[in-house]
Amino acid sequence: MAPSGSPAVPLAVLVLLLWGAPWTHGRRSNVRVITDENWRELLEGDWMIEFYAPWCPACQNLQPEWESFAEWGEDLEVNVAKVDVTEQPGLSGRFIITALPTIYHCKDGEFRRYQGPRTKKDFINFISDKEWKSIEPVSSWFGPGSVLMSSMSALFQLSMWIRACHNYFIEDLGLPVWGSYTVFALATLFSGLLLGLCMIFVADCLCPSKRRRPQPYPYPSKKLLSESAQPLKKVEEEQEADEEDVSEEETERKEGTNKDFPQNAIRQRSLGPSLATDKS
Repeated sequence: MAPSGSPAVPLAVLVLLLWGAPWTHGRRSNVRVITDENWRELLEGDWMIEFYAPWCPACQNLQPEWESFAEWGEDLEVNVAKVDVTEQPGLSGRFIITALPTIYHCKDGEFRRYQGPRTKKDFINFISDKEWKSIEPVSSWFGPGSVLMSSMSALFQLSMWIRACHNYFIEDLGLPVWGSYTVFALATLFSGLLLGLCMIFVADCLCPSKRRRPQPYPYPSKKLLSESAQPLKKVEEEQEADEEDVSEEETERKEGTNKDFPQNAIRQRSLGPSLATDKS
């Protein structure tokens, strides 16, 4: 007959195994988790980063190979990491993740996209044989640390925030879908007006407009008066000259008539007696 205390032994062993399973699993996993807060650690050293989503079947199939590859990370002097795009939308926008899973290799800030087979052996050969040197690195314009990609990350985070607010309005507050859209439309309108006012204020501060003082009535200057008086003087002088010419002509005519008058009188006198004798 078995002792009464024997069933407690396997039960205790089972409890220890269940309690130690997550600890051993966490200890065995060498994959580092990258978030928006610590992503700049990728800019130093040698890294292999996987972008995945929990609902993606291809990502689920890759996980065992990725975990096995991470066990070789210390020997290969490479850091193996992963990013959950559902939890870190900013990083998915920063690296322009359009397909899942996506794997990047990073060496001292230079990012290259891995597009080879997805097995542990291929990952090990990619690092040990330095096959990454044959891949063109991502341009600095599209690097995760550039201004362009930082803006893209902010847009992705904004889109996720808008989606969370939309779900909150519908599920928690009970608003209809059109009511949620109305709220976002009004928020967009007011934010646009506020942004426009801010831009006008900044432009006015940087390039202030010149205030024009009201100009007095333009009185003519002395120079203009003298210039305008010159043609008048010329006209007056011409008129005076014409009057002098006319007066000279009149005086000449008068003198001519005065000279002719005594000659005519003399002629008449001389002709007078002769006409008298002829009549007689």
